Amino acid sequence: METKIKTLIVDDELYSRDELSHLLETYPAIQIVGEADSGEAAILKAIQLQPDVVFLDVEMPRTNGMEAAKALMDLKKPPLIVFATAYPEFAVEAFRYNAIDYLLKPFDEEQLEETVNRIEKHFHTPEEKEKGKQTGKLAIDLGGEIIYLEPKDILYIVRDEKITKLITRVGEFDSKTQLKDLESRLESFGFFRIHKSFLVNLKYVNRLTPWFNGAYQLEIEGRKEQLSVSRNYVKALRAKLEI
Repeated sequence: METKIKTLIVDDELYSRDELSHLLETYPAIQIVGEADSGEAAILKAIQLQPDVVFLDVEMPRTNGMEAAKALMDLKKPPLIVFATAYPEFAVEAFRYNAIDYLLKPFDEEQLEETVNRIEKHFHTPEEKEKGKQTGKLAIDLGGEIIYLEPKDILYIVRDEKITKLITRVGEFDSKTQLKDLESRLESFGFFRIHKSFLVNLKYVNRLTPWFNGAYQLEIEGRKEQLSVSRNYVKALRAKLEI
């Protein structure tokens, strides 16, 4: 992605701003254009800088994160919102403001990576998406031997420690390929990340069952096991599945 994603960090704690800024600077697509230490400052900075994304704390004096998010949504060019807070109880309310994600402090680097991936996908242009489409088979290195799988035959993929397992209609295969790499290669074939460890073929999703803390369990056609759906992915997954 050539165009940088302009990012504003909002938190009343300097340490939290510095930590998040440090973590985000490792992503080439992210450009941190400013910081704010209050909800009021966040609104003013957003008007001045017109960020694409705002990482927004919830618990702040005077104007809190929820109030700031409501004001940001009323802007002519509303930014994406990522709530970044130590309080999990605000998650349900947060998604009323079309938050793209909800991060808990202390920040988990894997979760943050998932968040940045979702942000990048949101800003892909139609041309970039079309360019990323594939028409061939998926090549998997099984340790010297290369096999070619039809994406339509893959039910789901799971990362188990250092091994990636591909569960297909014709068998199960182990690979050292990172789940993130397979996600980018299979996105145009209807695959979706539901958890840091699971990538599923939406074609074979049979059922979603509420679990706990906003998470869900997912059933795949023809399989007995249930897969965990992280609460960070539930809203986007339902949007993908429902007509």
